Amino acid sequence: MTEFMSAAAEGTGDHGSEVLFTLFGLDVTPAITTMWAIMALIIIFSFIVTRTLERVPRTRLQAAVELIFESLEELFKGILGDRARGYLPLLISFFLFIVVSNYSGLIPGAGHFKGFLAPTSRWGVTAGLAVIVFFSQQYFGIKEKGLGYFKHFVDPPFLAPLMLPLGILEELVKPFSLSLRLFANIFGGETVLAALLLTLPVLVPISVLALEVIFGLVQAMIFTMLAAVYFANATAEEH
Repeated sequence: MTEFMSAAAEGTGDHGSEVLFTLFGLDVTPAITTMWAIMALIIIFSFIVTRTLERVPRTRLQAAVELIFESLEELFKGILGDRARGYLPLLISFFLFIVVSNYSGLIPGAGHFKGFLAPTSRWGVTAGLAVIVFFSQQYFGIKEKGLGYFKHFVDPPFLAPLMLPLGILEELVKPFSLSLRLFANIFGGETVLAALLLTLPVLVPISVLALEVIFGLVQAMIFTMLAAVYFANATAEEH
C-alpha cells in the first residue's frame, strides 16, 4: 500500500515496471526481487519451525503452526475429502506465499525502498501462480484417471465437435480469471486505500490498515480454495 502512496505523491505510476537489472537475458523488476525475498523468508521460517519438531509441542511457535495447519487441513477436507493431505504441501505453499505477498505492501516505507513491491499487485506474478494451478490440475487429473481424464472435454460424445472447443476454452479461462481476480483486488484495493490515505492522512490510517489486513487474508484464502476446487473437480469420481 505504501508503494502506491509514494507513486501517487511523486506522480510516478511505473514503479512496478522499473527494471533493476538483467539476469540471463530477463528483466528483473521490484516485484521479482520482493518475490525472491518472500520465498527466502518462507524457506527460512519453515526450516526454523521444523528443525526441532516434537511429537508433543513444547513451544508456542510449534503449537501455533500446528493449529494453523490443522485448521487448513480441515478446511480443505471439506473440498477434497480424505485426499486433502496429499494436496496440502502445494495448497499451503500457495496460501503462505500469497498472504505474505499481500502483507508486504503494508511494511512502513515500503514504497521508498528500491526493488520492493508487493508481488501480488503485479499481474505477471498472479498469472504465474495461476499457470501453476492449471498444470497441477491437469497433472492430478491424469494421475488419478489416466487418459480418461480428457473425456470431460467431449462429453456427451455426440456433441464432441461443439464440446471440445468449449471445454478447452473453459480450462484456459480458469487460470486467467484466477490470476485476474487476485491481481485486481490487491492492486485496486491498495490504490483506492492509498488515495484515501493521501486525502485523509489523520482519520483513515488505522481503519485502512485493518481493511488491508482482512483483504490480504481473504484474497489468499479465495485463491487457495479455488485451486482446491479445481483439483477436486479434476480428480472427482464419475457417477
